[in-house]
Amino acid sequence: MSAIVAIVGRPNVGKSTFFNRLIQRREAIVDAVSGVTRDRHYGKSDWNGVEFSLIDTGGYVLGSDDIFEQEIDKQVELAIDEADAIIFMVDVESGITGMDEDVASLLRRVNKPVFLAVNKVDNGKRAEDAVEFYALGLGEYFNLSSVNGSGTGELLDALVKVLPEKEKVVDDLPRFAVVGRPNAGKSSFINALIGEERYIVTDIAGTTRDSIDTKYNRFGFEFNLVDTAGIRRKAKVKEDLEFYSVMRSVRAIEHSDVCLLVVDATRGFDGQVANIFWLAQRNNKGIVILVNKWDLVEDKETNTMKQYTAKIKEAIEPFVNVPVLFISVLTKQRIFKAIETAVEVYKNRSKRISTSKLNDAMLPVIEHYSPPAYKGKYVKIKFCTQLPTPYPQFAFFCNLPQYVREPYKRYLENNLREKFDFTGVPVTIFLRKK
Repeated sequence: MSAIVAIVGRPNVGKSTFFNRLIQRREAIVDAVSGVTRDRHYGKSDWNGVEFSLIDTGGYVLGSDDIFEQEIDKQVELAIDEADAIIFMVDVESGITGMDEDVASLLRRVNKPVFLAVNKVDNGKRAEDAVEFYALGLGEYFNLSSVNGSGTGELLDALVKVLPEKEKVVDDLPRFAVVGRPNAGKSSFINALIGEERYIVTDIAGTTRDSIDTKYNRFGFEFNLVDTAGIRRKAKVKEDLEFYSVMRSVRAIEHSDVCLLVVDATRGFDGQVANIFWLAQRNNKGIVILVNKWDLVEDKETNTMKQYTAKIKEAIEPFVNVPVLFISVLTKQRIFKAIETAVEVYKNRSKRISTSKLNDAMLPVIEHYSPPAYKGKYVKIKFCTQLPTPYPQFAFFCNLPQYVREPYKRYLENNLREKFDFTGVPVTIFLRKK
């Protein structure tokens, strides 16, 4: 599981520009990934081979100017609590403001690495002006320009030196995380599974901070349930704060193989639930969507379930090959089916396909519909292979990979799903030069 780095600071100092620069750096290294702009508050980045998760708190400040301050305080407190390192961004143009001083006083009491980043320093005069930020009492600072990228490397060099190493997973049992909005029924779902049962082997202190892994062994299934629902409540944090949900979900999702996304049927698949879904998808986790409290939905008709499913599928396009189950933890309806489905998704995620079998299935598909010509140039895909990663990634080797467009990659993905069943699992396709 990679470390979490939070970017904090008042509005309009350039946090999101800096964040986007780091995320694009990462995406450019890996490949163009569809849907990466869906959730600009969270992303993966890496520097010198060290991977980390990045949280941009800038996207979470809501409301008018007069409540900015209390919202920022909340977010800084959450970042202090959850992140492994904090980048505090200020703006050389406006100098030190009262809000900067408030944030700095919170950060001075922190026992975590804090990096003071002075943004918009793009000439010698501004470099001289930046000296005033010593007055914040946070020690050394880093001059940078998030627009043109200057100074970013020095900051990242220092940052990756202090990040904790990836945690080792103690056993190799599948890990299922129960995630979702607050009050969607995550705790009740877990209690319905393990509450009165005598099949639990042991409770082990979670390898992720503040979450508990429960080893579950029943009906021939054995796995670790990553429970973030029972994490301590904080008096200062509103349960419905979006940032809170995202910070908590990042930890749980990164440490899991399959995410059981619990949706409150009475509230629907809203933006916050979608954020959590895309977090799981971007981390290449298996996903099962559980629509809870179905018993509370009034005026149900024959097609209500079908219509509800269609709305969810519309919200998660183009990754629609995800199981959607309607459950009630109160009556324990389809609770066991949810676990059965999660086990199937886990198996799909771990599936290995031999190169010969893969080519036997996919080369006729490619022959049937070749990549469209681009500027008079024809793309010929010669062969394909599955990459040795913990989740399904495939490399297709061809003469002109740069001319293969997204719709054709989706065509390949759809055929892979149809022939080998990757239900509930993100599939990544790379085009490589041969």
